Amino acid sequence: MTRIVIADDHAVVRKGLRLILADASELVVAGEAASADELLTLLRTGSVDVVILDVGLGDRDGIEVLKQIRSAYPRLPVLMMSMYSEDVYAIRALRSGASGYIEKSAPPELLLAAVRRVAAGGKWVSEAMTERLTDQVGSQPAGSLPHERLSDRELEVFRLLGRGKSVTEIARSLNLSVKTVSTHRTRILAKTGLETNAGIVDYVISNGLR
Repeated sequence: MTRIVIADDHAVVRKGLRLILADASELVVAGEAASADELLTLLRTGSVDVVILDVGLGDRDGIEVLKQIRSAYPRLPVLMMSMYSEDVYAIRALRSGASGYIEKSAPPELLLAAVRRVAAGGKWVSEAMTERLTDQVGSQPAGSLPHERLSDRELEVFRLLGRGKSVTEIARSLNLSVKTVSTHRTRILAKTGLETNAGIVDYVISNGLR
């Protein structure tokens, strides 16, 4: 049996995933987590073969949680799942150690295929993303869009600014100092060419990054 932990902060999504996975006799849901703390506790106390991890896990950025998992459990397959298109997060997730990336809009049969693939030690991305990655071999690294120039932490701050959060609120949410968040904001503006928080909000909404 392949033991799976589902990490998503929406109960209805976790229930839906559980129902889909129940169609495969060799897959069993060993636990559910609604937060990063719950997930890390499950990994410490139970035996897990695959983690399905949402890119947005409550107030935590899934990529940062992925890095924690990769550091503590380097061989544990993690399938990232998100409402955001692959263009936004797939490459970042793979570079950070994910075994695969799948959109929440994908049909159930693709989710099952993805789980089976990563459980067997393989990688999973859609055919379209496979073609994009192939096209990038030997070419300039991704970075054609302004937000693709940001580091993972900068992107996290960028998205929160795009939700209308203040620097102080972001600092509290990410457990960072106000000075550090302000520094990230300055770098974000420089890298993206945006000039104001209003510009960030407009960009985030227009590019589906919220």
